Amino acid sequence: MTMPDGAVGRLVVCPTPIGNLGDVTLRVLDALRDAEVIACEDTRRTRVLLDRYEIAGALVSYHEHNESARARELVGRIERGAVVALVSDAGMPLVSDPGYALVRACLDGELPVEVLPGPSATLVALVASGLPLEPWRFVGFLPRRRSQLERLLLSARETLVAFESPRRLTDTLGVLAKHDPQRETAVCRELTKVHEEIRRGSAAELAVHYAENPPRGEIVVVIGAAPEGEGDREQALAALRDLVEAGARARLAATVVGKLTGVAANDLYRALASDS
Repeated sequence: MTMPDGAVGRLVVCPTPIGNLGDVTLRVLDALRDAEVIACEDTRRTRVLLDRYEIAGALVSYHEHNESARARELVGRIERGAVVALVSDAGMPLVSDPGYALVRACLDGELPVEVLPGPSATLVALVASGLPLEPWRFVGFLPRRRSQLERLLLSARETLVAFESPRRLTDTLGVLAKHDPQRETAVCRELTKVHEEIRRGSAAELAVHYAENPPRGEIVVVIGAAPEGEGDREQALAALRDLVEAGARARLAATVVGKLTGVAANDLYRALASDS
């Protein structure tokens, strides 16, 4: 595509369907048709969408392993007048997906960035969960370290929305059920796809279900807010574990954490010892 002299390029951030290809918006389709190049995570997956709508776009890979280098290349194209469309494999780019480096580079270079609305697994799961929407917080993928996971789950004073691996879902629900078995939770699996499943219940109920029925596919977990006044001890204990794992002496660390949190140091020390 030849650009006229003085043409101003731009970056167009395009959300793509999270499962059902019929969920793509008309504006996104127009942007993909007009783009000189489409930057995408997996060219094969994006080609399926383009073929469905008979779009013969030029694709370049843009993923976590080449993000910095590719961002510089794409910014150069935009500076020369090109329209670049950015997509991820599903949903809104940048939301637990590549794209931040490119958007930031365009903004730093005072290049136009247009963000189109579209499908979002986060919002679909939040609304479908039946849990309170105000306030809520998206935390991306849940932490793998148990102490960090406990601290997050037990301290949340708002509805949490998170991505989780099917391999870790049962363990995550088990951690929550151990400390707060009645916490309202929803597991949203394969949203908008043929095998969509939305299961709501207490953390304990869902932990048992998925232990007996190992999940598959892409999962969004929605977790209700922690009750006021609960979770302080578990937060303190999680902080103590982190300090001990980093090399601190258990008794001294318990004393420090106790002073900072108001939780009895002896209680924390005994709980830590019982973990061993």
